[in-house]
Amino acid sequence: MSGTDHLIRTNHPDGVTEICLNRAPVNALSPAFLFDLADTLKELETDEAVRSVVISSPFKVLSAGLDLKAAQNFTFEQQHSIVEALNVGFLALFAFPKPTVVAINGAAIAGGLFFVLSSDLRVAGPKASLGLAEVRVGADFPVGPLEIARATLSPDMLRRLMLTGQPIRANAAFAAGIVDVLEEETETVLPRALQEARTLAALPAIAYASIKRQIRGSAIATIEHAIQNGANAPAGGWFNAETKDAMQRMIG
Repeated sequence: MSGTDHLIRTNHPDGVTEICLNRAPVNALSPAFLFDLADTLKELETDEAVRSVVISSPFKVLSAGLDLKAAQNFTFEQQHSIVEALNVGFLALFAFPKPTVVAINGAAIAGGLFFVLSSDLRVAGPKASLGLAEVRVGADFPVGPLEIARATLSPDMLRRLMLTGQPIRANAAFAAGIVDVLEEETETVLPRALQEARTLAALPAIAYASIKRQIRGSAIATIEHAIQNGANAPAGGWFNAETKDAMQRMIG
């Protein structure tokens, strides 16, 4: 077992490596957290002993997205920093050439949903809820999360999640194809995710990486091009005139 303060890496049999998101209490997103994720994935990509990766959480949620209490007071520089981290961190997961499986034991909301959408196979439990709350907090989507959502959600689900900001429960996510495996008990989510990762780890690695790139290459290229042309530092910052008040209403 190894890792950083934010991530705990555990090696399992058959080439499966688990990355446990460990930023208590709700895996709120921060630049350091997301850059750690990108760096860890870069290391795992070149580790020949690693055949597949599982993303998990020890908490009652997978990730609640940004810490709104802190985010409402972000300076322009802090806004740029979190936008860059969202683009870089989730692009690293989305473009990772080896199989990835996510264990969804609870809420995956706003930015937290991109741990789900960026992963290849999604295993959820009965307490999972999934949503994109950005419209409710008065912020649009950085290019990385936006293109990942476009590439992985149906047009109707993209419309529903993005324009209402309301989460859906695990059974609805399963019916919509966002979740691939729905477990009846929360306690069986991680074991099932590890099982699915072992199955994917046995597939021919070169073909898997090539086919994954065929599926996602267009979205990856769009994100990379946008980053190269200033998308990590949007003019005037990320937030708009409504964002701070909207975040405050969400906090209550």
